[in-house]
Amino acid sequence: MEPLLQISHLTKIFSDGKEDEYKAVDDVSFELFPGEKLAIIGESGSGKTTVVNMITRLLDSTDGKILLDGEDITHYKRNKMKNIYRKMQMVFQTPTESFDPRCRLGNAGIPKKEAMEIVKELFKQCGLPEDFMKRYPHEVSGGQCQRAAIARAIAIKPRLLILDEATSALDVTVQAEILQLLDNLQEERQMSYLFICHDIALVQNFCDRVLVMYQGKIVEQGKTEEVLHFPKHEYTRMLLDSVL
Repeated sequence: MEPLLQISHLTKIFSDGKEDEYKAVDDVSFELFPGEKLAIIGESGSGKTTVVNMITRLLDSTDGKILLDGEDITHYKRNKMKNIYRKMQMVFQTPTESFDPRCRLGNAGIPKKEAMEIVKELFKQCGLPEDFMKRYPHEVSGGQCQRAAIARAIAIKPRLLILDEATSALDVTVQAEILQLLDNLQEERQMSYLFICHDIALVQNFCDRVLVMYQGKIVEQGKTEEVLHFPKHEYTRMLLDSVL
């Protein structure tokens, strides 16, 4: 099976324009296959979000290559990314970041002719009443806003959904409901998930494989159960000890 997402030697160096440089992501390589749920875990500052910001082209890479469905998108600019975003969508940690505060939640960014019925059905699948389509982000709770963000992200039927700490701001009950929703949607649509998370228990219950990042590098990767129960790298063991 060919990978849906292929990341090769991805590197990001931040510079202050003088002499100081900081390597936030250092030679990262991995693959994500169709229908797979892959997690990237690590402490804050480990480089997780920088990686996904480069994948989604919110941030330029310093070096390396990004292939989505065999297409090299490493240096694509905003105008070329419009078609790519029909294959790849992202849900942010803070639900309101996924929305323009001036737009209603039901504004899905797909042709108006199709939008109403599609979004109505997706809001229903996401556990939101139809009238929520007419509400603004500030008029709903964080959990409701996150459900709407997921509904909007999947409205265009992407092959890849990236979730950057997308459930961390939600309470445990809502978290469980969102993950069940994502499981159901994956079964129905065969989507792939790239799940950025620091919650080990959540990753263990949700993801097929896991990558462990430390100081910008991937220090360990493998099937979730193997990595979490039989960690090989010292940092992975320390990370797991800190949550036990």
